[in-house]
Amino acid sequence: MQNFAMNNGLEIPALGYGVFQMTSAEVIEHLPQALAAGYTHIDTANAYFNEVAVGQAVRASGTGREGLFVTSKLFPQSYPYEQCGRDIDATLERLGMDYLDLLLFHQPYGEYVAGWRAMEEAVRAGKVRSIGLSNFSAAKVQQILDVAEIVPAVLQVEAHPYWNQHELKSRLAGHGIVFEAWFPLGHGDKALLAEPVFDELAARYGKTNAQVILRWHLQEGNVTFPKTLDPQHMADNIDIFDFELTDDEMARINALPQHAYYSVPDEPPAFATAVNDYSQQV
Repeated sequence: MQNFAMNNGLEIPALGYGVFQMTSAEVIEHLPQALAAGYTHIDTANAYFNEVAVGQAVRASGTGREGLFVTSKLFPQSYPYEQCGRDIDATLERLGMDYLDLLLFHQPYGEYVAGWRAMEEAVRAGKVRSIGLSNFSAAKVQQILDVAEIVPAVLQVEAHPYWNQHELKSRLAGHGIVFEAWFPLGHGDKALLAEPVFDELAARYGKTNAQVILRWHLQEGNVTFPKTLDPQHMADNIDIFDFELTDDEMARINALPQHAYYSVPDEPPAFATAVNDYSQQV
């Protein structure tokens, strides 16, 4: 597994297993398969309602905690300063873990500026090793940078060959922020997978089109979480470290027309302001 260096001196595995939209039963069944396949990076969130299952699956797998990199995320209801500290503790309790490797603010709404201080305090207390943001625009990241004593280590956003995020990366250059990609394979868009450049490169390197796209992410410096419940696909997705795309091949991929599948609105949608009881997990 390849790691990327974060701006706090720690490392983050370049490929992970995300449990977005997985039921607790699916997590219990499939997360151990991913760990057995060689994944060490797990990405969950309060709003996935499966943190308890993640903790159970990790313990049942027999994988040592020190060998894992575990991420969770807080939703806007947790951002007010006092609430943020309590909800970090509640997250750790649900996972049954003493610390998180990475904790993100999941959506760019509410009192995230005030809450950032609680995130920093969690780092100093040893409850969290790295902190970051998800779905934040450059302008909203800057609001955090303006008050931060601990600079965000990670920014998780939509990224794939149709939306390479070069503009956002350019605007945040100089802060050492690692980018994580959701929708890394284009949200199942068959048109992306069928682009002639991926057909050509897959044939050249003896890989699948999806493996070529994941290799592009790796060379772009993006952490990815290709979602699958299929053990064979888990194995395929992690089998991208034995070839390398040339600069010209990377440029051809980056020349694809750009468009996002999802637009993060400036004002909070209803789902981002709903109050949820994350303790109701099995």
